[in-house]
Amino acid sequence: MPLPHFLLTVLAVIIAAGVSLVLALAAGIPLPVLALVAAVAAVIAHLAARTGAGLDNGPHHTPGA
Repeated sequence: MPLPHFLLTVLAVIIAAGVSLVLALAAGIPLPVLALVAAVAAVIAHLAARTGAGLDNGPHHTPGA
């Protein structure tokens, strides 16, 4: 991937995260609740990758590697 495309992708992700955060706070969702939801989502994503629960049957997580 060329560097300009990579940087635009990073910028798009940062902007999307900021917009999501602003919208969630404007909707009245407390920041600790957002943090808890993000942590739970990260744990689920980690465990899903660890057990190989994916559509592509890609590389699996190996704790000893």
